Amino acid sequence: MKSTRSRSRSKSNRNRQNQGGNVVNRVFDSSGPEGKVRGTPQQVIEKYNQLARDAQLSNDRVAAENFQQHAEHYLRMLSEAQREQDQRREEQERQNRERQAERDRERAERQERESNHGGQQAQQGGQDQPQEQPSPESSGGEGDSNLVETPESKPKQKRAPRRKPKPKAENEPDDTGDGGDRPEAAE
Repeated sequence: MKSTRSRSRSKSNRNRQNQGGNVVNRVFDSSGPEGKVRGTPQQVIEKYNQLARDAQLSNDRVAAENFQQHAEHYLRMLSEAQREQDQRREEQERQNRERQAERDRERAERQERESNHGGQQAQQGGQDQPQEQPSPESSGGEGDSNLVETPESKPKQKRAPRRKPKPKAENEPDDTGDGGDRPEAAE
């Protein structure tokens, strides 16, 4: 059974269905009084304006008016497409500005929370004890007993602070074992 709906595969129908596309760069086939004119809207406008000038020079006012009307049609199409592009661009810029403003607000709020959180820690005076990480021996159970201990895994032991040596008195012999034969500083 044949479908009642006709399906045309001609090029002209495809062009009409895709009117919402990029008209500014699209190539048109215009069937004017002098034959086909092919090109982007700007090229078609220029061609029809040239044909109108040629018709005026040959004193054919009817043909000149006809070419000017064709050029005006493509000029209206081009200006409408450019206006729509400008509106879309402005809408995208507005949305981008709104998104950027939202990101800036979120960043400011995050920085404020971090500064407040940092101020609270300073007020507590370091009362929070750092949580100890579980050692590999305690977290793994008996199955981990075959692990090799590395210096990084051992807890660090605090060293006792170094003591300063006592200053020697001038009449005490030094312990260097050289009999005190140090050269004296010249005065």
